[in-house]
Amino acid sequence: MTLTASGPFQVKLVPQPADAYADGATLGRMSIDKEFHGDLEATSKGQMLTGMSSMKGSAGYVAIERVDGTLAGRRGTFILQHSGTMNRGAPQLIITVVPDSGTDELTGLSGTMTIDNVNGQHSYTFTYAISADS
Repeated sequence: MTLTASGPFQVKLVPQPADAYADGATLGRMSIDKEFHGDLEATSKGQMLTGMSSMKGSAGYVAIERVDGTLAGRRGTFILQHSGTMNRGAPQLIITVVPDSGTDELTGLSGTMTIDNVNGQHSYTFTYAISADS
């Protein structure tokens, strides 16, 4: 059975030293700290790697974050994997639960998450399932 969780979250990104190149490209790294609310009451910590081209609005990022809390009342942890691109301002983002990363009452968790940012306010929609045969 597929379920949906949603709610707001706050995120703190802390830039780490970046590498800049003569052609205008930049490779960066950031630490991630989040607080999720709503159906997912949790915190997460993670790392993000970024790559920006010299073309304004074109970039990519990958990130891994470990989420610790409760999902619809089930306690545990899981890992989210992000893969995002921006093609001259047009975003594409895929966020997926790393297989077999769920622990405790979240063992067998799978799913995908979308993120919305409206006027600086972040929210998530998490479509997920918890396998009974885990």
